[in-house]
Amino acid sequence: MSATRPELDTPVTPEWTRRPPSLAVAVTTELVQRIVRGDYAAGVTLPPEPVLCETFSVSRTVIRESVKVLQEKGLILVRQGSGTTVTPRTQWNMLDELVLAATIAEDESLAILDDVVVTRRLLESDMAQVAARTAGEDAVARLLALVDRMDELVDDTLAYVEQDRLFHDTIMQASGNRIARGVVRSLENQVVASAGYLGKTGRDLCVASNKGHRRIYERIAAGDAAGAADAMFTHITEAWLVRRGEAGDPDRLTR
Repeated sequence: MSATRPELDTPVTPEWTRRPPSLAVAVTTELVQRIVRGDYAAGVTLPPEPVLCETFSVSRTVIRESVKVLQEKGLILVRQGSGTTVTPRTQWNMLDELVLAATIAEDESLAILDDVVVTRRLLESDMAQVAARTAGEDAVARLLALVDRMDELVDDTLAYVEQDRLFHDTIMQASGNRIARGVVRSLENQVVASAGYLGKTGRDLCVASNKGHRRIYERIAAGDAAGAADAMFTHITEAWLVRRGEAGDPDRLTR
């Protein structure tokens, strides 16, 4: 039996009324979205506790827990006697999952995804450079096997993407930089479901992408640190420009 579509005039049930495992998480998520959207602009004082309790149909305990989390994310500043004030965007924790997700959802220009790509490019280029000097025979053989396997998977986008991630992760592990790898993996995990980040896909794009992977592998196998860094920089840049299409400002990637 096919699912029926709701009528257009059917009211959407607010997220916080669906009784999730944690009401505080649902309320926090909604408040993050409202702040990022600009419903509560920088410098504006959030409604007082009783109003928020009534708005979300929750207790003071839930609101206080949510406000505490918002403060930890850098979205608000709580001052005794002055209320709870929304902070400027420059103070937000952009590595926070909720903040980043809400920002991506509201950014039609793809500027925030450009920043993610630039950050990833910077870190991965450095890790490729180090890997060219430090990667052992096993890691180099693993990279070759992954590149060869991706050549076989250009018609299977989902399988190709998984091998793509393994290729990059193998290089990051070979570099030994656990902090940089952690930042890249965290960013990737948070944006991988974004339609804007995934962008265009298809056989031709996979073929072009794997040519970039092979160049990176060849430079690492040759012990060419500068060449590996340059190949990684070029690969990440070109792959993103293709995925993002005509949207946004490509000059944001220029360095």
